[in-house]
Amino acid sequence: MTAPAGRPGAFSPLDPARFSFRPVDPVSDAPLLHPWVTHPKAGFWLMGDAGVLDVERAYADIAQAPYQDAFIGRYDRTPAFLMERYDPARVELDGLYDAEPGDIGMHFLVAPAPAGKQIHGFTRAVIAAVMAELFSDPATRRVVVEPDIRNAAVHVLNKTVGFEIVRQISKPEKDAYLSICTREQFEATR
Repeated sequence: MTAPAGRPGAFSPLDPARFSFRPVDPVSDAPLLHPWVTHPKAGFWLMGDAGVLDVERAYADIAQAPYQDAFIGRYDRTPAFLMERYDPARVELDGLYDAEPGDIGMHFLVAPAPAGKQIHGFTRAVIAAVMAELFSDPATRRVVVEPDIRNAAVHVLNKTVGFEIVRQISKPEKDAYLSICTREQFEATR
């Protein structure tokens, strides 16, 4: 897509203003999320065999947890991705790293695009929107993630928004790269 004539740069198909977030409703969103988290490209979510009720239960657990929440990410008001936010000192990374005040953990998953509807650079725009959303809270100083070491694609994406790998860690379900991005590192990529 190009900018309208006479207004250079006035339109971008991946303008951050086109992204928004709303909390996941486990009951009504489970049918939407099910094909996302069970899609072969979502293998690192470890939900490939989950049924719709399993997805509902998983997100009901997150909704009731004191240190976690989940959001549907929308692009032009259409659900397009999932973001989970958590306190890494209490969830996922408890005892596995030196937590600091202002740390927030994150997972994200882009929904499978319908055939012929892929937008070049969309996943990169999604992770940038997720990071901007997390850093919109002035209390957030660092975003901490723990992607599977085999997930080469996400390591590349993480680097584009400022993450640096700190070290490899072992979790019950995977070996992961503990990676951290400060507010300043993210801002330097924008």
